[in-house]
Amino acid sequence: MKKIYRNIISVFAAALFAICASSCLEKEPSDAIRLEDAMNTYEEAEQVLVGIYADWKSAALYSGLLTILPDIQADLVYAINGNTNAYVDIWQWEILGTNRHVESVYAALYAVIGDCNFFLSKLPALRKTIKDDKTLEVLTDFEGEVYVSRALAYSELLKLFCKAYDPVTAADELGVVLVSKYDGSEPAIRASLKDSYQFVLDDLAKAEELLLEEDDLGYNNVYFTITTAQALHARVALYMQDWEAAVDYSTKVLDKKDKYELSTTNTIYSSAGLSYFDYLWQYDSGTEVIWKVGFTATSFGGTLGSPFLHLTTDYTYYYPDFVPSSWILGIFDKNDKRFESYFLEVQTGYPHGLVWPVLVKYFGNRNFIQSNLLYELNMPKPFRLAEQYLIRAEAYCQQGLYQKGAADVTALHKARYSFSGAVTLNESNWLKYISDERVRELYMEGFRLNDLKRWHMGFERKPQTESLLEGSSLKVEADNPLFVWPIPIHELESPGSQIQPNESNK
Repeated sequence: MKKIYRNIISVFAAALFAICASSCLEKEPSDAIRLEDAMNTYEEAEQVLVGIYADWKSAALYSGLLTILPDIQADLVYAINGNTNAYVDIWQWEILGTNRHVESVYAALYAVIGDCNFFLSKLPALRKTIKDDKTLEVLTDFEGEVYVSRALAYSELLKLFCKAYDPVTAADELGVVLVSKYDGSEPAIRASLKDSYQFVLDDLAKAEELLLEEDDLGYNNVYFTITTAQALHARVALYMQDWEAAVDYSTKVLDKKDKYELSTTNTIYSSAGLSYFDYLWQYDSGTEVIWKVGFTATSFGGTLGSPFLHLTTDYTYYYPDFVPSSWILGIFDKNDKRFESYFLEVQTGYPHGLVWPVLVKYFGNRNFIQSNLLYELNMPKPFRLAEQYLIRAEAYCQQGLYQKGAADVTALHKARYSFSGAVTLNESNWLKYISDERVRELYMEGFRLNDLKRWHMGFERKPQTESLLEGSSLKVEADNPLFVWPIPIHELESPGSQIQPNESNK
């Protein structure tokens, strides 16, 4: 069924449920809507779903902290002199269980999970009251979307608050608190890492069963489709070192050539005079977008560009908190058109007058700028086709299928370079090459910290021009405990909590 029955972009539902101050897992605060009094009609079910999508607009999630903090913590940027003290503790690896940004991410993800659980808990009773087959079909589609949403929230918790998945040890490692009911009856105790990942896979299996291919109308989706579920499945399989499943599910996505294709740097979007790739970032619209968080000029989340731009009120001078690491700037080939799409060399407005490329990837959606002077505001695009090429390339190489992996990287290069020959990968170079390629393609999209964690890599910073002294000389060994964020202290100390801490809590 085509989704003409709703327009989720234009609706921003108010939060239906309050978050208890004592714990992010508390599901029945005193002012919450009682379970029996809500979602008793199709219209109310639709509003609950709209509210779940609204949850994803949070500045603690993809339009802010969830996206930028992992990359700021890693080796992609330097804090510079004049920094407003934004996220400096994260950058300096001084991350405590009381860190308010870490707490915000944790709480926002469990808020998504709580609203998903509410929907799923109410759905069986609602179905019994509805006789119309088409309405029941729509509710089935809603259910599939909710399962994708819950799986996505849990996958992000696992990425940030748990160790990298190793099939040999996963049953003995700590996962996350799995909450599948709204009534708060489940104990606040962490499942194993193996069981936590299996929970995500089970949710995705349900979503893939409920969602239909015919309902995915193609690129630029602002709601979850079967393709979103498959793309997430490919990502999770990669993290689980299930190389065959990663290839299988990324291939399901990449084979949908009638619905998705890479946004090339070599073809001009005629009405805008921009390449399709530039249009992707300047207007948040592109043929490779599998799912984006839908914003409007009056309903939006955080400003991804703020830490990297900090434009003055006359939009002339830049006062960035962070600038790209010099090694990042050096890994782009002269024919790689992504560089000019992502970076612009400017003289900063600070007294030291640093001249350096700043990140303009998140300069702001041009429509929002033109209509409301909303700079530094872009719609997050958590699932793009490019990532699926990189997932499959890595999974092929992990199996020793280097020629197939190289073919996927070559296909990506054809859409990104003014000229590019075939890539050659082998046993000795593939990991370094794909590591760099993921940085080039996914820069400041929130993947780097987890990539280093799962590859068991460390890094070293050396001071660069006008970089903040403390933190510029930092050597992080592989498997440092802070690759895993600490569980928020208020979760560990809330009444009745049995949640075990991470090593980084100690």
